[in-house]
Amino acid sequence: MRARQITKTYGATRALKGVDFEIRSGAVTALFGENGAGKSTLMKILSGVETPTSGILELDGREIQLASTVDAAEHGIAIIHQELSLCPNLSIRDNIYMGRELVRGGIVVDERTENVRTRELMARLEEQLDPRTLVADLRLGQQQVVEIARALAGDARVLIMDEPTSALSGNEVEVLFRLIRELTDSGVAIVYISHHLEEALEIADHAVVFRDGELVATGERDAIDIAWVISNMVGRSADDLSPDLRDDFGEIALSLRNVTVADPSNPTRLAVDDLSLDVRAGEIVCLYGLMGAGRTELLEALAGRAPIQRGTVTVGGRELRGESIADRIRMGLALVPEDRQRDGLVQTMSVGENSSLASLSAYVLGFWIGDRRERDAVEKGIADVRVKTSGPSASITSLSGGNQQKVVIGKVLMTEPDVILLDEPSRGIDVGAKGEIFALMAREARRGLAVLFATSEVSEALGVSNRVVVMSKGRIVRQFEPKNATREDLMIASGEATEEELTGSAHR
Repeated sequence: MRARQITKTYGATRALKGVDFEIRSGAVTALFGENGAGKSTLMKILSGVETPTSGILELDGREIQLASTVDAAEHGIAIIHQELSLCPNLSIRDNIYMGRELVRGGIVVDERTENVRTRELMARLEEQLDPRTLVADLRLGQQQVVEIARALAGDARVLIMDEPTSALSGNEVEVLFRLIRELTDSGVAIVYISHHLEEALEIADHAVVFRDGELVATGERDAIDIAWVISNMVGRSADDLSPDLRDDFGEIALSLRNVTVADPSNPTRLAVDDLSLDVRAGEIVCLYGLMGAGRTELLEALAGRAPIQRGTVTVGGRELRGESIADRIRMGLALVPEDRQRDGLVQTMSVGENSSLASLSAYVLGFWIGDRRERDAVEKGIADVRVKTSGPSASITSLSGGNQQKVVIGKVLMTEPDVILLDEPSRGIDVGAKGEIFALMAREARRGLAVLFATSEVSEALGVSNRVVVMSKGRIVRQFEPKNATREDLMIASGEATEEELTGSAHR
């Protein structure tokens, strides 16, 4: 498939500027670029979601017109979107076959055959899920698997994957990569977009980099590395993106003693088991571990979203005793959740309304909200975290993923916390935005804020923290100072890999 001189304009904004792009059969094209670089816009054009302002699309050397996703599907083109587009009130089966139901006699939906094929797709992705399970009952990673299965069900010739692993565990990523190789071996052309640079380079056959709506670099996998990708994406060295961390800390701001939390989806299982940890003012502590290690459950329990069964938590010398989420925010403890779309933002509200949502009580005058006080605070907050937006009244959905994440962090900072909890703060954002997010964390730590964040990215754990706490099966198994630890140390401690596997990989 080829795109020739594709342009796309939205009012005065030129999202794409005469792009030439090609997709090869039986190969994986890794597509890199910052949020707003034009990657997703081009992919929406290739998959029929958007139409170009000008330019030509070709398939097998013939010009084609894609007026809708139905047109694209008929040509064998499918896309897995960055943000999940599932219906949570429907089953896995109904989500996979929605709009292309299998019917008997042209009248009745053949649910039995759909169930069989859904089970086959789930088995292919190594997920033992009942096709009749509601999507709302699945964890985020399993929902991502369903999104992938829906694209596979269409037997696509061209498959576009926009951040397909953003919610997947390490094992699930391995399964997906094996499936990608099976697809390319059978001639399927794949476009792979990911902000996980090492992961994308692992699966890529060749790479393309976008910047400011233009294709600025291409390279074969053997001739490129991460430094090449980053320098072409952001126009500066990877070393420039590392934050300046504080090396002296204050008093203990957050103290956990023998904390135990049940798994919300299975109360008979412990998600966090007898965990003790201190975080000091000015310190950035990273919780590293695989999916299921208990990181999210711990952070959500600390924020008040889930109950703590046993143990004590002290914030600024004051012990928590079942306070509500709002009470904990007033005490100076606040959470930036993993899923910003579902838990961090209200999609129907503006940038400004989302920004002030957690701190509205500070602007109440009598029975009314002081509009001017709120507006001044919001404008100051937006400028403080450097959100790129046309203004507070802009729709939150008009922002890139990185800028939406800044709004969520800015909303939390407007509550003036003493301790900030962040769950996968860089999920689904590009390397430039990651650098800005982590620089923001480091800045707040230098001001005396205690920071506890969770990540499944080894490079983040080692690059942007003062201390790495490795979790496995709800317990702390090791603690490291980043300057004295390696990637292999973290992977072995978390159970992600064994020493023998890593040694064998190095030899290969």
